[in-house]
Amino acid sequence: MLERRSIHNLDWLLAFAVLSLCAAGMGMVYSATLGGPLAPLAAKQMIYFAVGLAAMGLALTIDYHTLASLSYLFYAGSLVLLLYLLFFGRAIANTRGWLELGPVNFQPAEITKLTTLLALSSYLSRHRSANLTPSNMLAIVLIVGVPFVLIARQPDLGTAITFLPLIAVAAFLGGMRVRTILILVTIPILALPLFWNHYLKDYQKTRVQTFLDPARDPKGAGYQVLQSRIAVGSGGLSGKGFLEGTQGQLKFLPAQHTDFIFALMAEERGFLGSLVVLSLYFVVIYRCIAIARAARDLLGVYLAMGTVALFACQVLINIGVVLGLLPTTGVPLPLMSYGGSSLITTLAGMGLVLNVWMRRLVN
Repeated sequence: MLERRSIHNLDWLLAFAVLSLCAAGMGMVYSATLGGPLAPLAAKQMIYFAVGLAAMGLALTIDYHTLASLSYLFYAGSLVLLLYLLFFGRAIANTRGWLELGPVNFQPAEITKLTTLLALSSYLSRHRSANLTPSNMLAIVLIVGVPFVLIARQPDLGTAITFLPLIAVAAFLGGMRVRTILILVTIPILALPLFWNHYLKDYQKTRVQTFLDPARDPKGAGYQVLQSRIAVGSGGLSGKGFLEGTQGQLKFLPAQHTDFIFALMAEERGFLGSLVVLSLYFVVIYRCIAIARAARDLLGVYLAMGTVALFACQVLINIGVVLGLLPTTGVPLPLMSYGGSSLITTLAGMGLVLNVWMRRLVN
């Protein structure tokens, strides 16, 4: 349990950056949904934030070693939920990724990120060796690969891709040889033609083609990217002002409260506001890495580095999509986009990292 002396060891800079991003996100969700049928979502996001704070507090209170000891049970439970969705889940927006709990929809894929991280960290801390053996690597790929496949089958390839950094972190921290890493990187590159012809669905191919040339279908598949670029570019240095953006307030920007919330931020707050938000994300990433370096054991190192890998991957993918640097994937911006599943899970993950920091000096 949490001791009083541990509270004094809280990483207040990380906590401040995380809460500041949440506050900015709630403000942007309010702006994105004002004056329309989505207006109640701003109040819901505040409720999700309160639940997320509770999850963060719970992740702080329980020693991360205790959580790791139950990791395989958590992991198995999350896989059961994913399997249930594949067979019995109701398709929402052509994806069987949501579990309906009365008036609330929950996305099990989000919580599976944490359970997979816990299971992987627990395994690696118990089977640490000078270099990763083939059996170790196979176990790592299986731990991450099973939820990856189940989520990709929903189909939700964007969310599934965010699991892959866990393998990279495990390989890096596990001392994998450079030759092995190069082989692992080369294999998927060589498999791209097969992946394109036999796995990607038509709408996913369209997203890639639109990324390469948004103007080929400006009123259809390319509409989101073009409107996002207009919103970002029109913000200028200081922005048009809160609730004053034209693309956002006139609802030209699709999914502006979820996937494209950063475009709304750039339009209303401009380059300077966007720079502040990006700086806060940098602080979160930097402090997580610093906490990993200060962790008292390998379990803490893997938990902190795995959390920051998941977090940074989502940030880079989302902002890359908003700026037109990556194909549209449907990955939310952590701590800012509307959505209870993502917000609660991300706050719980940050609670785990703070947990590692507070207990770094415990004997």
